[in-house]
Amino acid sequence: MKILIYGAGAVGLGIASCLMKTGHRVDLVGRAQTVEALCRNGLTRSGLFGEVHAPPSAFGAVASVTDLDETAYDFILVCTKSFDTASAAQDLASVAFIKDARTPLVLCQNGWGNAEIFAQHFPEERVKNARVITGFTRPAPHHVDITVHADTVHVGSLFQDAVSDLKPLSEAIDGGGLPSAVTKTVGRDLWAKMLYNCMLNGLSTLFDVPYGLLGESPDTRRLMDAIAREVFAVMQAAGYRTHWESADGYLDTFYKKQLPATYRHIPSMLQDLRAGKRTEIDALNGAVMKLGEQHGMPVPHNTQVYHLIRFAEARRELKTEKM
Repeated sequence: MKILIYGAGAVGLGIASCLMKTGHRVDLVGRAQTVEALCRNGLTRSGLFGEVHAPPSAFGAVASVTDLDETAYDFILVCTKSFDTASAAQDLASVAFIKDARTPLVLCQNGWGNAEIFAQHFPEERVKNARVITGFTRPAPHHVDITVHADTVHVGSLFQDAVSDLKPLSEAIDGGGLPSAVTKTVGRDLWAKMLYNCMLNGLSTLFDVPYGLLGESPDTRRLMDAIAREVFAVMQAAGYRTHWESADGYLDTFYKKQLPATYRHIPSMLQDLRAGKRTEIDALNGAVMKLGEQHGMPVPHNTQVYHLIRFAEARRELKTEKM
């Protein structure tokens, strides 16, 4: 297969390493600095699921979709940050041979609302989603390290039940070391991840601690419980479902299984804030806040986390400007 990965950050490089390991041709679209490093050093993967190195000749890397050859892709994977979703959709739709093709676009992103944005530019039957709940870091622009893995990568669609066309992609990712499967209930998976991320990412970032420490204090547990109950209520009000019938059922799984498995994890939100970058808070607690407003449901704990992270972003930007 020939696969395009739009967004050569940690997630994009991690998935690319799996596809390359199973012998598929990959083209990457990334920032100029990343493209330069990849063309000079190749792509290196370390950490969980083993080491992989692909030389520069094994893949393509460009800084703009206009630099791509007009070739047919079997899949296009979007691995940008959620705040770049709109620009990514517009950028890909601006290229005729991508816009006019039937290639599935698989959104491998955090948060909620990405599929709806892509559906404004592409037919719904082309827009797919992947629930990725694996931790990636990037020690260098060409090097991705897989640090934690909570569950299988699930690939599916929010718009239709026909997902068998995603099986070759799932098998390629799985064969490259990262467990993957096709599902007809990816929406439930995405909301399960929303619960997990909304509870942990903002608080971990605000307190500058790994996930596990948040579960050791009764004070932060109360906050996380309240956030989860708000997310659950808004999700149900908006007509969505997840794998648990109640917030209590999810919280039982969270504290017994999910949190211990990712005890030492540092979220990408905290990594972004430390680096002076924008976070994905709008697609997480911010998305819950937006849905709450649409359905007349107050979500005070998610709202507080959202505004505190925005304040932290503003402070970091101010410090960066003064340096």
